[in-house]
Amino acid sequence: MKRVLCLLSVAFGINSILYQRGIYPAETFTRVTQYDMSLQLTTDAMLKNYLTNVISQLKEWLFDCTVQKLVVVITCLETNEVLERWQFDIECDKTAKESSAPREKSIKAIQEEIRSVIRQITATVTFLPLLETACAFDLLIYTDKDLEVPEQWEESGPQLIDQSEEVRLRSFTTTIHKVKSMVAYKRTNST
Repeated sequence: MKRVLCLLSVAFGINSILYQRGIYPAETFTRVTQYDMSLQLTTDAMLKNYLTNVISQLKEWLFDCTVQKLVVVITCLETNEVLERWQFDIECDKTAKESSAPREKSIKAIQEEIRSVIRQITATVTFLPLLETACAFDLLIYTDKDLEVPEQWEESGPQLIDQSEEVRLRSFTTTIHKVKSMVAYKRTNST
């Protein structure tokens, strides 16, 4: 159950970023209640299909403790310049796979931490620069080096932002996974 919570939080986090940053039109999202809070989920069929495929692969890697990081990259459609980089560092306790002993942390406590992270994603809109151009997004997943990557996936560079500002967000832990989050964004030129 705790591994599923980690996976759900990532899915809701991605949807929240895409909604809050206006990458897809607001009318292509629907309001759902999860973690005792109102969240936005996409209704766009192509986006849902893409996210379902990525999340199902991510689920395998989370369960195997072979994923290290998930990054949501937002780029300008016109120039392909990276404008924002939402990074979720995932530390896996690999001993959890061998151990059948219960781990002490309540589902309620985990959900409260996840709520805090998602609220913080929503709150970042107040200080991030406006995205004044049409944007696209990409998902980068960092895994253990010896892991076999699905055939339809392609390798990518880190897509870093030159001269970026960074803001650390809250973290949460499920006792098996610890997720630390941050957002880097293109520094605006003040003249």
